[in-house]
Amino acid sequence: MNGWIQYGGGQALWEEVYAPFNLLPLPGGNTGVQMGGWFNKEINSVDDLKGLKMRIPGLGGEVLARAGGTPVTLPGGEIFTSLQTGTIDATEWVGPYNDLAFGLYKVAEHYYHPGWHEPGSMMEFTINKDAFAELPADLQAIVRITAKAINEDMLAEYTTRNQAALIELKEKHGVDVREFPADVLDKLQTLSDEVVAEVAGADPLSQKVYDSYKAYRDQVKAYHAVSEQAYINARD
Repeated sequence: MNGWIQYGGGQALWEEVYAPFNLLPLPGGNTGVQMGGWFNKEINSVDDLKGLKMRIPGLGGEVLARAGGTPVTLPGGEIFTSLQTGTIDATEWVGPYNDLAFGLYKVAEHYYHPGWHEPGSMMEFTINKDAFAELPADLQAIVRITAKAINEDMLAEYTTRNQAALIELKEKHGVDVREFPADVLDKLQTLSDEVVAEVAGADPLSQKVYDSYKAYRDQVKAYHAVSEQAYINARD
């Protein structure tokens, strides 16, 4: 995501999308890959998604609906009580660091990974373009570089705090951490591809952005297969 935004044409496309609203967008942080969520039902097959009431908004919610589940939109402050009372069967939030703070381990039995629906959630700064244009060139550069630094810093912080929180969840609170079965992830990937392709095809600009991102992603996957992923596989 960072590579595409900064060096793969993503920033220019982002600015093109926001231009009609007179806004300049800049990256403002990234959580990295999130967790799949907290469940009070075991997910052993695709059939277990059918009828599942899960707090999951946006495109992820649409994917769950196509898998037979029922997406529910709730603000963060209502998640704990909704799980506790059985109003929902499952929820996604962020990852161990934030989920521990919410105490979700107290009201859900199983903690699944990976976060297929949010593999790199990026925050953003939005700036009035007229106000930004009034700044001298040196201050404009400072704003852009500061945004980039904060974006990188948040990912580093989440990497550190998530691993510490996961240890606490497992060792202190006895949380049952599980990986989604392969057939479930395969189904979710198929449905995700369908949903995103439909959204991209809705208008030319969306398609332009998606084509750029997908091309960059495919190239990075090919490189990571012989670098990052190859090293992780060898180390493990």
